Amino acid sequence: MTDKIRKSELEWRTILSTEQFRVMRLHGTERAFGGCYWDHHDDGCYLCAGCGQPLFSSSAKFDSGTGWPSFTEPLSDVAIETNTDRRWFTVRVEAHCASCDAHLGHVFDDGPTPGGLRYCINSASLDFSARDD
Repeated sequence: MTDKIRKSELEWRTILSTEQFRVMRLHGTERAFGGCYWDHHDDGCYLCAGCGQPLFSSSAKFDSGTGWPSFTEPLSDVAIETNTDRRWFTVRVEAHCASCDAHLGHVFDDGPTPGGLRYCINSASLDFSARDD
């Protein structure tokens, strides 16, 4: 992805709810088992709540038992970017939207086989589009 969506803090605050802004722009985390998608099982696509970029297919979602939506892989190789997160006295891999740089969550290496990854994503960072039958 080459064309990044750039907005001022005021523009993001206008577009996003207070909780979405805290999570997506300030790198916050929502409470476990508190988001609307942790136990969501509909068929479709999860999108970035900030810009609408398709991020994950519902077919890649699994119950990790953590209280956050968890996925085995992104929808495409260009949907999500990662970087090293050294906040909170630990080293983790942060996942963010490749289009608007919104903080989504983190990637861990304790996911199911064959890939072994768990994309642990905040519900506040997501929208959902149901698949039409």
